[in-house]
Amino acid sequence: MTAKILPLSEMSIADIFNGKKATYEIPIYQRNYAWEKDEISTLVQDVYDAFTAGKQTYYIGTLVSFHKGDQVFEVIDGQQRLTTINLVLGALGVSLQNKLTYRARKKSNDTIQSLPDFAIDEKDPGIVNGYKFAKDAIDDIVSTDRDRFKTYFQSNVHLIHYQVPKDIDLNHYFEIMNSRGEQLEKHEIIKVRLYEKLNDTDKAKFNRLWEYCSEMNVYIQQKYNDKRIFGDYCSEFVISNFDSLPAESDTSGTKSIRDLIDDRWVDEQHEANDKADTFQPIIDFSNFLLIVLKLTQIIREPNFDPSTINLDDKELITEFDKVKDFDEPFVKKFGFNLLRAKYLLDNYIVHHSNEDDTIENNPWKLQRWQQETSKRGYLKNLADKNLADESEAQHKIVQLLSLFEVSFTARQRKNYLFYCLLHLFSNRDIDEYSKFLSRLADKYFKDVYLVAENLNEINTPKPGSFDAVVLNGGNVNTEPNNSNIDFPRVFSAIYGDGTEVSKGIPLFVFNYLDYRLWTKYFGELRGEKTKEDSRERREFFDALGCEDFGLDVFKQFYFSRTRRSLEHYYPQAKLSQDNDAPSDAQINCLGNYAMIGGEANSSGSNWSPKTKLDHYLDASGKIRQVSVASIKFMIMMQKCKDNQGSPRGAGREWIFDDIIEHQQNMLRILFETDSPD
Repeated sequence: MTAKILPLSEMSIADIFNGKKATYEIPIYQRNYAWEKDEISTLVQDVYDAFTAGKQTYYIGTLVSFHKGDQVFEVIDGQQRLTTINLVLGALGVSLQNKLTYRARKKSNDTIQSLPDFAIDEKDPGIVNGYKFAKDAIDDIVSTDRDRFKTYFQSNVHLIHYQVPKDIDLNHYFEIMNSRGEQLEKHEIIKVRLYEKLNDTDKAKFNRLWEYCSEMNVYIQQKYNDKRIFGDYCSEFVISNFDSLPAESDTSGTKSIRDLIDDRWVDEQHEANDKADTFQPIIDFSNFLLIVLKLTQIIREPNFDPSTINLDDKELITEFDKVKDFDEPFVKKFGFNLLRAKYLLDNYIVHHSNEDDTIENNPWKLQRWQQETSKRGYLKNLADKNLADESEAQHKIVQLLSLFEVSFTARQRKNYLFYCLLHLFSNRDIDEYSKFLSRLADKYFKDVYLVAENLNEINTPKPGSFDAVVLNGGNVNTEPNNSNIDFPRVFSAIYGDGTEVSKGIPLFVFNYLDYRLWTKYFGELRGEKTKEDSRERREFFDALGCEDFGLDVFKQFYFSRTRRSLEHYYPQAKLSQDNDAPSDAQINCLGNYAMIGGEANSSGSNWSPKTKLDHYLDASGKIRQVSVASIKFMIMMQKCKDNQGSPRGAGREWIFDDIIEHQQNMLRILFETDSPD
């Protein structure tokens, strides 16, 4: 008997949605669209990784369909991925010839057809949210070269399309598909491998530790709440190894009746405390395991090459397979380091509150959890009562950590988090931590982003470039190697000065510049010297190159996750419309770029500088001010405002003279002095 072979073909995204005429129909028996933010972001990130790596073809999975006739394909398997691709294409502004439809599901069908405005009465919330997540993911991840990414997504991303033959028994096919069952997550496979190396007592300890650490949105002290681990106030890390961990049933030692009553009260409060103090984690558990693996390897093997560990959770099992001496001592070291790293992550690294970004409230929190006997747990700022000027230390550490976080949102790109944890493993002094973070930001800028050999063809750091310059013999080296070079000249040679089109300017460069502008304000004008007519304030705004626009922008500034789109202040669309417009090269440089929120960028990217000024500073709330509150962008808009009514005439409020002058002012601030510790 001859085996039946399913017809299959390799198709690009463009082939599916803009190739040969077709309609892809989601049948009623399929569940509703259910992908969430993490799944959609992962898909965009994976494609972007392939794009930046220059992969000719990136396979995104399979599509199984049944051809019903008239070029209508009933989607049997792959509808979640196919719907997500449709949403990503919509977020990229790609017009589609072929349709994705939902049979007997009018709300879903109307919603997918009404992209991107959704101007209908009844909407499918899953699809609406999915589109928002896709748009946010693109804004977060694809910071530069969006047009090339759009082309890559359509042409180089492929699916394998299986067309089920007409005479196949579909019920049998579904039975085979369903028999596959739920697969274990990769981190669950790793847990089993580690777990089996331990004896029964240690297995109980390890299981408890793993389960508590895996809850990434809860302070670890709220889960353990054990003074033997976290000290009298549950705010310190006091044990020294895995064997010191108390067993779950450990009742050793004598306790008074009052101790037992207090312990019972604390246990009764666990559930309430967990609910009260959750937050939005900056990393998921699988990627966190890879950071802990890297920490464990570099600590136990001084000659270990850290660049050999890939922090992408797709490689989680592969990376653990590489471990030499995968035995009981390794498992105990890894488990102990996992607990210690989770404590440091929760208490010494910023996390985002469960609030939206607003101009009035900085959602980045840097707080330690603690609890006094018989009292409810509470949070206090990390720097409280540690330094003479605790407010200054707290502000600087929050700004620096959130600078790194919004620059490297992809969870497999968090080298900075590894360096911070490695430093904190040996030194938790707050003053030293603040200096360390400041020097690390300088190191990133000077030794990675100002060294052409460390950047690819679109000026994005090459894989391994951070470890190569930051790590030295298992330690973090924050002393810049490049200290005696002409930094402005080098910057212009890499990122452009208007003489030729820039190859791209990474998000970190803009965030680092905003941080330097904020520290200039923080060091020079914070406190008594804030009157508008004071000499210090006049000199401050003279250095910025614009008139005084007040200090609220500086006081309220923080690194918003919403502000990740790169915009030309003088728009590319006007180059062909204005006779005296700057050249393409002249508008593609630091002096004409600003980071802005995606909602503002999508609504006004083609507006003239004057129109942008009127809209972006409009207090009506049509455009959220947090989307445009980059300090650099506020300086650009004030300079444009200063030029209104000048002899140049209307429409010339922002020309190349302003662009290059602004760039020179920004470079002076970047390089005039080392950033303060």
